[in-house]
Amino acid sequence: MFLLKLCQRVINFSIVLLLVETICIIQCHSVLHINGNSELDELGPEFLAQLSNITVPIGRDISFTCVVDNLGQYRVAWIKSDSKAILGIHTHMVSLNPRLSVTHNGHNTWKLHISRVQINDSGSYMCQVNTDPMKSLSGYLDVVVPPDILNDQGHNPEEGVSTEGGSILLVCNATGIPKPKVQWRREAGKEIILRTESRDKPGLKLLEGERLVLTNVHRTDMGGYNCIASNGIPPSVSKRFDVYVNFSPTIKAINQLVGAPVEREVTLECIVEVYPKPLNGWYRNEGNVKLHNGHKYNVSEEMINLYTWHLNLTIRHLTKSDFGTYSCLSVNALGKSESRIRLQELRLPPKSTTTPLPHVHTTAKSRRKQPPGHNKGLNEVVRAKETHFSNQMQQENDVFSSGIGVLQSANSGNAGSPLESGNINTMKNGAEVYTHGYERTYRPPEAIPTPRTPWIFTNAGSRRHACATKATVSLIIYFWIFFLHV
Repeated sequence: MFLLKLCQRVINFSIVLLLVETICIIQCHSVLHINGNSELDELGPEFLAQLSNITVPIGRDISFTCVVDNLGQYRVAWIKSDSKAILGIHTHMVSLNPRLSVTHNGHNTWKLHISRVQINDSGSYMCQVNTDPMKSLSGYLDVVVPPDILNDQGHNPEEGVSTEGGSILLVCNATGIPKPKVQWRREAGKEIILRTESRDKPGLKLLEGERLVLTNVHRTDMGGYNCIASNGIPPSVSKRFDVYVNFSPTIKAINQLVGAPVEREVTLECIVEVYPKPLNGWYRNEGNVKLHNGHKYNVSEEMINLYTWHLNLTIRHLTKSDFGTYSCLSVNALGKSESRIRLQELRLPPKSTTTPLPHVHTTAKSRRKQPPGHNKGLNEVVRAKETHFSNQMQQENDVFSSGIGVLQSANSGNAGSPLESGNINTMKNGAEVYTHGYERTYRPPEAIPTPRTPWIFTNAGSRRHACATKATVSLIIYFWIFFLHV
């Protein structure tokens, strides 16, 4: 019985010890948890990234992003720095601007959204945590505006107009953020001439500034001037200004004396410089009769540039009564100008009834190497001439032997010999050789295949030697005839 009571007491004591230990453990854990929270509270919220600066053209959508860690019981608010206006707290919007909104990703990221940004949205924006002291980050929004050129409400239509020698002021009002730079250029790449009373300054392709002043303007200054505004934000813009210079007409005939034959057509021409547009016309008989379009006349004009005109008068089927003086006249509000042209008859020479001979153009042929078969025909001519000469000498020998008409034959033979005729091209063994337009060819003597008389020597290559031989034979024959008669 005693042992049983002792066991119960031990068991009860053990249970009490266990309970005490459990309570101590719980208390220790509670103390550690309280100390941990206090340490976290002492660290507080922390920004993990800086707010970025944003530059955006007007009308775009943008957003600022704020990342906060260890926020705890605190809240994130968005504030416009320059106006100190609270835009939103956590996910609740305070501002009534419908273009503003805030979002939270459920963890540590908050965003401020601005849609269709305007110029007044520019400035500094703050992401703020309501700690003590306050913690915040700032970012800047820069809204830029592309350039634009304003239309002057009080624009004077006569602003770009002046008389020759006057002045013209052109003003280009450009807006934009940042402030645009303005440049002036002339159309078609022409130069801008800035004149003073003393002299002209060198021409400029480009001139900067909102105001362009043209002094002592000349008719050549007329045309378009472009004002170009740019500030680095595309697109650049431009505006065209027209410059007009009024002056009286100056007219000049292209040819003051024109000739044309009857029954033909002729055109008279004048060049006139004038602005504003004039009244142009053609006149006859000292300006008393104005000429109009019709069967006889054709009046036309062509605009070359803003102030230059080309005037034409075409006269058809000219008769003698059409010859005389014509006038081209130009008139505007500042004056008039006239130029005269004298049209006279142009007499053409009578037409020839003979038929002209056609002109034949000849060119000298250059010498060239003859083909291999060329000498073949030439040799045949040489052989024919040799045969003819041999026959002729045979006949002369027959006459000499008969002793009749020797002197006449000799004289006639000398008179008609090829040596005196001048038709010899070359001699070959005493034979006459005609090349018939071919190049002269001299060949060494060769044997003639025809029979020879005793008075013909094989080596007689000279015509003078042959003639001397003939004279000797004639003297011998005369001597024997004289001896026989005696």
